[in-house]
Amino acid sequence: MQFQQLVYFVAVAETRHFTHAAERVHVSQPSLSQQIRALEKELGAELFSRARGNIALTDAGEALLPLARRILADADTARHEVQELVQLRRGRVRLGATPSLCTGLLPDVLRAFHDLHPGIELLIEESGSRDLVRELARGFLDLALIVLPLPPASPALTTVELLREDLVVVSSASVPGPRSPVRIADLRDQPLVMFRHGYDLRELTVAACRAEGFEPGFTVEGGEMDAVLGFVRAGLGIAVVPSMVADRAGRDLRVTPLARPGLRRTIALAHRSDVAPPRAARELQRVLLGSRAAVR
Repeated sequence: MQFQQLVYFVAVAETRHFTHAAERVHVSQPSLSQQIRALEKELGAELFSRARGNIALTDAGEALLPLARRILADADTARHEVQELVQLRRGRVRLGATPSLCTGLLPDVLRAFHDLHPGIELLIEESGSRDLVRELARGFLDLALIVLPLPPASPALTTVELLREDLVVVSSASVPGPRSPVRIADLRDQPLVMFRHGYDLRELTVAACRAEGFEPGFTVEGGEMDAVLGFVRAGLGIAVVPSMVADRAGRDLRVTPLARPGLRRTIALAHRSDVAPPRAARELQRVLLGSRAAVR
């Protein structure tokens, strides 16, 4: 008895038609019929009644059908399990993250993941949260680190909170800095280096200033994280950035906390609700979630 013969047998049993069954399993009808006859000869019993073109299972066929389905299901499970293991030796994960997280959180986490699974290729998409949400919805990413809450009219995403992070003010260490701690109201008189539109940090900072009754003034705007930090180092202004980024910024930047209640952001790990991430992505998710205690 051959595995492929059971595939052909189940196809005929479910379609009750030899030609339709052959189309389903992508073989010619004569080849399928020949294999069914060979299976019947092996078993010593007819499996189908072929009276007047009507295909029906015989008693032997009825007895074989659930067993054949179980064998095929077990084979499919075995194939799936092996593929799952193989995926952790090779494959890829497409991860999206905001630039601040690429600078602050991801280097250590990705190093830990690479040490565990050196054969997995890591593709990183660096962008703002809103862009990453769109990329997840389009199927271009497996996972993304985004800022909560989700923007209005977001697609159905499953999110797990990863960390909550304070925002701080950074300024050039070579020029006089703002007083500590900095109140949001103090930003009215401070030149700000501001991120491009679509950055969650821009939206959060501008919203906080407007809640205090003023529009912030920008000396430079439109940059990514590295550019903003470079402009601040050059003394063009101050910027509001995540504390994790500030901790890695170097001695040429001064870090000043915001006065209470301050500003915080919530980072979550997200994936599409209607599609389960592949095995390698789920493993990266496990490593990321395991890092929560270390980064809080």
